Amino acid sequence: MSVVRACIVGMGIGRPNGRAIEKNARGTVVALCDVLEDRMQDYAKEFDHDVKLYTDYHEMCKDPEIDAVFVGTPNQYHVPIALEAVKNGKHVMSTKPLADAEGPAKELVEAAEAAGVVNMMSLSMRFSNEIRYLKRLAEQDTFGELYYARARSVRRSGIPDWNLGFVQKGGGAFRDMGVHVLDSSWYLLGMPRPVSVLGVAGAKFGPRGQGYWNYHEVSESYSSAYAADDFGGGFILFEDGTGLQIESFWASHQKDEVNIELFGTEAGAKLKPLQLYKTVNGAPQDVSIEVQQQPTGWDNIANHWIECILDGVPCSAPLRHGLVVQQMMEGLLLSAQLGKEVRLDPAM
Repeated sequence: MSVVRACIVGMGIGRPNGRAIEKNARGTVVALCDVLEDRMQDYAKEFDHDVKLYTDYHEMCKDPEIDAVFVGTPNQYHVPIALEAVKNGKHVMSTKPLADAEGPAKELVEAAEAAGVVNMMSLSMRFSNEIRYLKRLAEQDTFGELYYARARSVRRSGIPDWNLGFVQKGGGAFRDMGVHVLDSSWYLLGMPRPVSVLGVAGAKFGPRGQGYWNYHEVSESYSSAYAADDFGGGFILFEDGTGLQIESFWASHQKDEVNIELFGTEAGAKLKPLQLYKTVNGAPQDVSIEVQQQPTGWDNIANHWIECILDGVPCSAPLRHGLVVQQMMEGLLLSAQLGKEVRLDPAM
């Protein structure tokens, strides 16, 4: 194989992933899959070559001219589609989160690893140039011992109103947004083993018809179907004593913000704006950092996936990472439901 022939499933987040695959000289999008054919036809106009259109993912996964499948559907469909791809020997990449619950996520990871296919998470924040820069600093021991982090993703009025999957069971703010800052923080901390989580979560805006995307009004039928969280937050303790404070809000009476702060024995950092904090000769030093924006995070994801498939490069974001993050998320949501700390036994 000299070129990875990919199918994009889901015409939302699938579009930037597909564009990045197509941009790589060793990747090409040969097929699209979605329940709505008009969405595929609209996206297909971007390509300078013909692409196959599938409305049935079972049929798509049997196509011998497809090598790899990207899954970019609502959470509830990630595992069924990815499992079908794996069963047919396709390499697979899934958008976040890995699944809508821990059980299906574990089933998929075990199947993908047993099949020996390249399996990967598409994580636009982890693969951003800013996070990659901070990771290099951590690997160079710039921070010394990283012992604590704060991470938050806050919207003022940002509940998705275009697909019920977001607000039904298995959806919610924490699996949609919290997953990004949780995954990236855990990655920067060196992926320590989580042992417990104490969390709070609920839905304070969505069921009342408030807090939807850009202050849109939604129908009563949409808001009455709300069965997920629109906020979640808590504290995760890791086996090495490291702590992570995590927050995610789809709607709130606060300013929009996405940020990660790192605390180390020799230096600290903030993601937005990207800054490094340290003490030099007994005086505080704040360093503003600008990183190149090309290639983009989407390019970084596609390039790595293709390298893993064609060159055998070890995957730096396998589905198993997604499973551990899923376990932390589900633990936080369960803790909120039970009103007490939840112990974790991650699949690391």
